[in-house]
Order: sequence, then C-alpha cells, then structure tokens
Amino acid sequence: MLNQDVIFRFYWTLTQTSVYPREVVLRALHHQAAAVVLAHNHPSGTVQPSRADEMLTQTLKTTLALIDVRVLDHVIVAPGEALSMAERGLL
Repeated sequence: MLNQDVIFRFYWTLTQTSVYPREVVLRALHHQAAAVVLAHNHPSGTVQPSRADEMLTQTLKTTLALIDVRVLDHVIVAPGEALSMAERGLL
C-alpha cells in the first residue's frame, strides 16, 4: 500500500534536483522499510538515465545497505513512458 507520507519533496532547477541520502534514510527508518523503490520524473520526455541518475542510485543503494534496506528498483518516468533501472541491469 502506498502511503503518501513516503513521497519526498525536493527542490530543483531546470537541470537538476538535490537529493539528500540522509533524508531517504530517515524516511526508510521512519517506515521501518526493508526495501524501497526509487522513482523520479524526466520532464524532458526521455527516460534514459543520466550519469547523475546512475551515480545517485549507487549512492542511495550503498547508503541504504548500511541500515539493511534494499533498493529494489529506480524507475524513471516521462510522459507516456517509464524505465526500470533494475530491468536494464543498472542496479
């Protein structure tokens, strides 16, 4: 069941968003999560992960592993399309 309290709100510019691993860890601990699925949108219309997306995914995966929380997937969403980084072997 999706709990709206799980949704993160970050501030962004036209070209980037700041995601703080400590905030993700705090939410995972608050919800006593054993695993998470990360997701974000690409308003540009392409779902191709950027190098920054790949690096952030690895950072979050490593950080969450320290508290025994698995990252199951990181989904990138664009209008009419979605990409699963797990399905693409990028996790």
